[in-house]
Amino acid sequence: MIKKRPHLLLLFLILQSCTHTQTFNKARLDSFFFALNTRDENMGSIAIATNGVVVYQNAIGYSQANDRVKTPATIKTKYRIGSISKMFTATMIFQLIDEGKLSFETRLASYFPQLPNAQKITIAEMLDHRSGLHNFTNDSLYTTYKAVPKSEAEMVAIFARQKPDFEPDAKAEYSNTNFVLLGYIIEKLTGKTYAEELKKRVTSKMGLADTYYGTKANPAKNEAYSYNYPGQWTQMPETDMSIPGGAGAVVSTPTDLIKFINALFAGKLISRASLELMKTMKDNYGMAMFTIPFDDKKGYGHTGGIDGFSSVLIYFPEDKLAVAYTSNGVRYSTDDVIMGALSIYFNRPFAIPEFKTITLTTADLDKYVGKYTSTQLPLKVHITKNNTFLFAQAIGQTVFPLEAKGGDKFSFGADVTLQFEPAKKTFTLTQRGATYLFTKTD
Repeated sequence: MIKKRPHLLLLFLILQSCTHTQTFNKARLDSFFFALNTRDENMGSIAIATNGVVVYQNAIGYSQANDRVKTPATIKTKYRIGSISKMFTATMIFQLIDEGKLSFETRLASYFPQLPNAQKITIAEMLDHRSGLHNFTNDSLYTTYKAVPKSEAEMVAIFARQKPDFEPDAKAEYSNTNFVLLGYIIEKLTGKTYAEELKKRVTSKMGLADTYYGTKANPAKNEAYSYNYPGQWTQMPETDMSIPGGAGAVVSTPTDLIKFINALFAGKLISRASLELMKTMKDNYGMAMFTIPFDDKKGYGHTGGIDGFSSVLIYFPEDKLAVAYTSNGVRYSTDDVIMGALSIYFNRPFAIPEFKTITLTTADLDKYVGKYTSTQLPLKVHITKNNTFLFAQAIGQTVFPLEAKGGDKFSFGADVTLQFEPAKKTFTLTQRGATYLFTKTD
């Protein structure tokens, strides 16, 4: 009997650990995604893993949807993940630093001396969004070339013409320019393409067969197109992946993304010291990572958006929980999808929305139609209608549909809302937490 006690103790510990495993209502989570799917509120795919083990997967909507072809999404459908790509770029930069090929204090001028403040800007400041380099995707000209292939030389020439937003390390401000350049630096240091280094340094190591540097979307490879919703899912134009590069050109699946972030936090891709730098926030920015809280829980990860794609990747260290959601069609916001999924997973109060459609007549829309300007942004916005649908177009940019939310409020995709005040002939644009007042000029 004495010899059997260690085995009995081990069995007790195993059973005890099982009682601490998070249990959740999978049927309720299924019901949530069923509601999203049947009301065309979102299209995408989710994966949740605890202790590295996938405990939930689901896919809704279509990877391809047009008059002739409707291809249902599966858990193997691949999506453009936008700025989550920055986590992959930072991982490779950290590896190169550990190999002694680069340092945090290396100056940008070592590679691109023609850029503003290049002699002052360090690799660390670029990783932390503290370089002051202007975010090229904020410029109105961006939409005129984003679908056209660009070389490194052409992109750097665009960056060189942009004035810096502030002195290096004066503050933090999100800029895709930093990570496009870091992607180029990876190529210069290794003599290989970003795609080749991504495969060698990350995806092959972790068995991420469905993660790679994207090209033109190919449904034959189970890659999704992206869509907006002016009454039905309508395919959106594609950004050429040579434009976002190391800032946003990676394609992946939720399952691969949770494998990646689990490996990252397990120390399998970078050192513990490097991971701590990613997690250390300065003015709300870490090195290619943000804190993403849920109630009393603290998560780390990144969001992504490109064309009509929207994605979220989060890891909660205390719970050893990873969750990833990738979407190619957004009416109900990606953030709300994740918050709903986490609420159900953690057994927190959550009411599955009824998703009531608000129908307006063409006459109802007349009070919103017109041209608007803002003193806060150098943009002129033209609000138009087509039958019972309202549309917005910033001059020089593409037209996007607006969805009625009631109370003179309209939305576009995950993070754009327009709150009209017809009596004042104004609307307030809210995007990513920032607000801008526009006034009708005719």
